[in-house]
Amino acid sequence: MAEVQGQHGHSAACCSIPPIVAKGYQEKGRYETIGGLKTYVTGPKDATKALLYIYDIFGYFPQSIQGADILATSDKDNKYQVFIPDWFEGKPADISWYPPNTEEKGKALGNFFQTTGAPPTTASKVPTFLKEIEKANPSIKTWGVIGFCWGGKIVSLTTSVANTPFKAAAECHPAMVDPSEAEGIKIPLCMLASKDEPKEDVEKFEKNLKGQKHVEIFADQIHGWMAARADLEDGRVKEEYERGYRTLLEFFAKYL
Repeated sequence: MAEVQGQHGHSAACCSIPPIVAKGYQEKGRYETIGGLKTYVTGPKDATKALLYIYDIFGYFPQSIQGADILATSDKDNKYQVFIPDWFEGKPADISWYPPNTEEKGKALGNFFQTTGAPPTTASKVPTFLKEIEKANPSIKTWGVIGFCWGGKIVSLTTSVANTPFKAAAECHPAMVDPSEAEGIKIPLCMLASKDEPKEDVEKFEKNLKGQKHVEIFADQIHGWMAARADLEDGRVKEEYERGYRTLLEFFAKYL
């Protein structure tokens, strides 16, 4: 496993990521209703590869939308249709609850994970949702999945089953890392952890993975640096946000 404070230069010059927009990002995609859920859709409609992007508990944030747009078109040789369904149906967690440094915030967050954000509930909806997308987009032949924070848990749950619909997967600053779930994951998996996930759990998870893997700790980044909690006005965060998405693009170029 790589634990990296800073890294420059990449072996595969696969991607040309546009300049990261720190504030006022304008989305490149559109919102559609798929399987009854509002869904952000980006990328070329004729792309044969698709990515299911599972947001964090805070729902649609500009940093996540920008990430989806980066994934869709930054690799000229591998274009993707990217889908971000609104699993929470307009009722995401309040970002002010995190970090849960008061009893009230802790309760609110805990309740969210037990109700709206109960991971098995969302995980069970994924296969049907993919079929709904395929009905409207017959060009899609191959699926990858990426989950952020809470979404990382959904990735573990949906890729550790024998009949997973995904060919490759990624988890970014994943919540509730459970090394036992890795034992069932046979497809290639990329895990980009932050300094806030328990290092021991990340290491055990890596050890238990059966397929191809890339596991890396971004040692000076917080839980959420590639999604809603990314402070892109901070130069270092911006740099590691871009490197995180570049790493994902290189991984999916190789395995999807």
